[in-house]
Amino acid sequence: MSDLNLTGEARTEFGKGAARRIRRAAQIPAVIYGHGAAPLHIVLPERATVRAIRASNALLTVTVDGTEHLALVKDVQRDPLLQIVEHIDLLTVKKGEKVIVDIPVVVVGEPAPSVVANQEEMSVSLSADATHLPKHIEVDLSGLTAGQHILASDLKLPANVELLTDPSLLIVHLAEPAAVAEETEAAAE
Repeated sequence: MSDLNLTGEARTEFGKGAARRIRRAAQIPAVIYGHGAAPLHIVLPERATVRAIRASNALLTVTVDGTEHLALVKDVQRDPLLQIVEHIDLLTVKKGEKVIVDIPVVVVGEPAPSVVANQEEMSVSLSADATHLPKHIEVDLSGLTAGQHILASDLKLPANVELLTDPSLLIVHLAEPAAVAEETEAAAE
């Protein structure tokens, strides 16, 4: 995963009014915390930050007053109506440090004809090196038939990545379409 570089400024004003002024100036209030250090309240440039946090588990290098902070996006608060970013929480990490993150599961490939794939879980929890987080985990359904299923333990994980989700968790279930199942029952009667 590539580092995304942002330049922030230390924030001295706090509260609702200050946050509104910051957002009107095309900036986003944020906080960097972790590793027992005092929280660092900053402002980030809006356009570059929104682009940087589009990817899940984005690893950012934030420069504040000449000091670089390596951080993961922990939480993004958005306005429920306008969907603008109101605040970002960043968690300090160190190179080589293991972190726990939720990684999206992406389904690829086509199952056998007339088989419907139901994705039960959209993400899994993993422990991985903070600087080598996978963007997603792929599940290949090529040629699978009705009645088969894929569990969390069946996922192919990159090297040095540990699955924290329950291994028996159902990720994808393959079944016949409802209309075909009803026709089969009617024929059996």
